[in-house]
Order: sequence, then structure tokens, then C-alpha cells
Amino acid sequence: MKLRIQGNSLRFRLTQTEVACLHDSGRVESAVRFPAGRDLRYAIECSPDSTEVSVDYACNSICVLLPRGVATTWAESSQVSIVGSCHPNLEVLIEKDYKCLHKPAERDPDAYPHPLAARRPAS
Repeated sequence: MKLRIQGNSLRFRLTQTEVACLHDSGRVESAVRFPAGRDLRYAIECSPDSTEVSVDYACNSICVLLPRGVATTWAESSQVSIVGSCHPNLEVLIEKDYKCLHKPAERDPDAYPHPLAARRPAS
């Protein structure tokens, strides 16, 4: 799972395996490992009790909660993203990770096929 932090926005990009894990187990998690055994953990969880996208930060961990129905619809469809504004100043975007069209060396084999790839000649 990729995490991009820019200003007051969090953007998560999940591979096909990670979307399947979220769908099947209700949680996907990753971490940035720092020296001295310190981690910044980040996770996305499905919750049957959630009615909207929410995010929390505690104990060096970012956790995004998704309504179970929203996550299921997203995982089982061609829907690309889930958008949430959890706080007036914080936006959350969760996306399916597509294969890179411009840098073949950076293509993740587990990324989703890019919808524009059929329109481009193979490289």
C-alpha cells in the first residue's frame, strides 16, 4: 500500500492483493520503518458500524475506517476511488493502484491494468 501525504490530504493506493485483503479480512496495513525500531504504521479498516470515512492518528499510527458497504462496493466494482472529508481540513483518498504507463520499469505486476493501456502501443 502506498501512502502520499501532501498538506492536509492522505492518499492511499492499493494493489489488487491489498484490495482483496481489505475485502476478505476487513483490514490492510503497512508501515514505514525508521531507525531505532520506530515505525509509522498506517491501516485501512472496514467497520460495519461506520457510516462515513473517518481517520484517526494515535501512537504513531494512522487508521482510516470505511463503512463496510462502501469498501465492498469499491472492491467488487470498477470504481476507482473512495473520497472522504473526515474533518474540515483533512481529506482522504483511497484508490486502486494502476500500472504506470510512462515508466515501464516502475510497473507493479500486482497493480490494476491501466484503462488507457489498451489505447497505447506496447513498450
